[in-house]
Amino acid sequence: MSSELRLKKLRGSGGYIMANVNDDQQRKGSLGGPDLFLAPVGRLDSEKITKYYCNTCEKEYEGGPKIDYETPNEVVAENLVLLEKGQYICTTCGSVLAEYRNFSKPDEKAEVGAARPEAAAQDTYSPPANLAPQQSFQTSDSSVKTFNSIAGLVVYDSEARRVGVVKEIGIQPGQSGIILVVTKNDNTNVTIKWEEVRKIGEVVLLGGHISENDFKCSKCGNFNVAGSKFCESCGNKLK
Repeated sequence: MSSELRLKKLRGSGGYIMANVNDDQQRKGSLGGPDLFLAPVGRLDSEKITKYYCNTCEKEYEGGPKIDYETPNEVVAENLVLLEKGQYICTTCGSVLAEYRNFSKPDEKAEVGAARPEAAAQDTYSPPANLAPQQSFQTSDSSVKTFNSIAGLVVYDSEARRVGVVKEIGIQPGQSGIILVVTKNDNTNVTIKWEEVRKIGEVVLLGGHISENDFKCSKCGNFNVAGSKFCESCGNKLK
């Protein structure tokens, strides 16, 4: 693979940067569309960044933004380690241009297993099945996330790929159980069944790999809830 650097625009939720990236970084930043995204790339060398644009300031700046990061090396699930998490921050107004998480699988050939029980006991919970859309789950325990607080969390699949951000939680008409509505990096929405959620902490970790081909019906083209085995529109068996 070529190591030649090319000047590219990489988008974030709060702006974009212009940076010289190699082929591997371009591959990571591509989510199948024409745009490149900063979150999947992770932390870039500051000298590779030539300028950035802040949506809050509505202004482009020469040079790079501030990059704050930490390396927790936290085991978030079996065979999945959170190596680093960070933010690209505007040096003028302090707004976040993009966030990223870098994960590692100690055994690349093995699948990602269940979240560690001790971690799950501290920062996860399962809401009751009859919880109404947008209703909060109230608790006096600060270690338990309330239902509404999940909105805005970044979602990753079991292959440590960024799926998007939780937009809202509710019940889909005609369906039973809770679903997450996740806004992907291309600004389209996907619905994910609650059973697909493995862990909720600083991020939402899913139990499998989420791909459009997994829930788009090949017969009628309907987009189904992730995890569905049959199309909700025509009944065709999904992959």
